Amino acid sequence: MEKLQKMVSKKPVVIFSKNSCCMSHSIKTLFVDFGVNPTIYELDEIKRGKEIEHALAQLGCSPTVPVVFIGGQLVGGANQVMSLHLNRSLIPMLKSVGALWV
Repeated sequence: MEKLQKMVSKKPVVIFSKNSCCMSHSIKTLFVDFGVNPTIYELDEIKRGKEIEHALAQLGCSPTVPVVFIGGQLVGGANQVMSLHLNRSLIPMLKSVGALWV
């Protein structure tokens, strides 16, 4: 858990993903299309990916990818991110952490 906290606290937007997950691809594309440069951890490619995935599950993330943190705070998975986007809360959130300047 401590390692996870260090990973998410250093960058404005952190996405935990898997290359094989279509929803992960959609969420990464959404942020990149906004002009955000998220830090992306591909859990199926990095050392200790399973350990990080377990830590995400302990936080209540189900499914464990994609999972988005903004400003060091857990936002959630694809459903939560899309809900924020549809209710026009996502962009102000990204601006408030310095991930988006427009």
